[in-house]
Amino acid sequence: MWRNRGFLLLWGSQTISEMGSQITILALPLVAVVLLDASALQVGLLAAAETSAYLLVALPAGAIVDRVVRRRLMIGCDLAQVLVIGSIPVAHALGVLTLAQLYAVALVSSVLSVFFQVAYQAYVPVVLAHGQLIDGNGKLAASRSVAQIAGPSTGAALVTLIGAAGAMTADAISFVASAGLLTAIRGPEPRRSGAGRRPRMTAQIREGLAYVLRDPILRNAVAFNGTANFFVIMVESLGTVFLIRNLQLRPGLVGLLLALGAVGGLAGGVAARHLARRIGSARISWIAMTLLSLPGLLIPLAGPGWTVLLFACGWISWTFSSTVAGVALTTYRQATCPPDMLGRVSAAARWITWGTLPLGGLAGGALASVLGIRTTLWIAVAGGCCAGLWLFFSPLRRMRDIPLAQPAPVPAAATP
Repeated sequence: MWRNRGFLLLWGSQTISEMGSQITILALPLVAVVLLDASALQVGLLAAAETSAYLLVALPAGAIVDRVVRRRLMIGCDLAQVLVIGSIPVAHALGVLTLAQLYAVALVSSVLSVFFQVAYQAYVPVVLAHGQLIDGNGKLAASRSVAQIAGPSTGAALVTLIGAAGAMTADAISFVASAGLLTAIRGPEPRRSGAGRRPRMTAQIREGLAYVLRDPILRNAVAFNGTANFFVIMVESLGTVFLIRNLQLRPGLVGLLLALGAVGGLAGGVAARHLARRIGSARISWIAMTLLSLPGLLIPLAGPGWTVLLFACGWISWTFSSTVAGVALTTYRQATCPPDMLGRVSAAARWITWGTLPLGGLAGGALASVLGIRTTLWIAVAGGCCAGLWLFFSPLRRMRDIPLAQPAPVPAAATP
């Protein structure tokens, strides 16, 4: 794999793009809270806007990805992100930045992110051999976690030096670098059967959803991810407000604290392959999400002084366990799904799993306005720790390893 030029370029592109995106995840709510004095409800609405595209466009995105050249689509999304994210520091410099613009940027950026991620998941098997998928997905997950460590800490330094809005300039630059690496990948994508025909998009969408729902492992996996994301987004969207307003932390320390929490994701990405071999890829998926995630209950116990580290400890356990389970489940989808359907199947899975994010963001903001932020965090961490029961009460509990059968070709959808 270290001599696979296409994978290394894709890996580098993903790492740089994730690094910039992590800066935005920190900076965007800080722009709203620090510069525009946003309330908890408004921050929840911003989190909903950042993730709403998964609910609105993920399904048609999958059908489109299966019709076009995936690498070109990813490059186009990166370049469009430069303009969208870059509009925030420009507006701030001109003194015209508003919450309405933040909502618009979050929404448009999320649409572009959906198309990129669906195409990206479908493109991984193009540059990796079938037997390399678990190792490759582990490396990609590890680099994502490295970005989650370095991104917030870098963002914290940038926020301290040039302000929250200016820090987003780094994200815009990261998308330029990501597009450049993708452009350097050589070699055409394999032809997909029926590529010259244009089957009806609704038929392709139904086909992708049907594939996910009739596969018992995929069905329970997306139910787990959807439930977990609903509650995790509450913690992510309210965490910044909680740390700044309830615990009186400075923005720079908030970034460092979130970076400490991402250490678990890095460890999970590195350990995923070893744990899958030692314990079994099926067993470790539900063990991680029912037992290893329980320290996430420490998050609402964070307080002033050293007890603020409980927030980071909770994040470490969640990011570690979710990364370990995610590597195995993503590899199963990539390895067993027919190549012609991978885009729409990935999109159908993401529509279910990521479609709950805007709902969780709205619910978190509403509950925090009524019950308070700390009480809402208790509800969120309890729900997140219970999400792994979807994997426990599934066929995975009776297996040692997740089956990774070679994909069989399927006939293309009929042309209307």
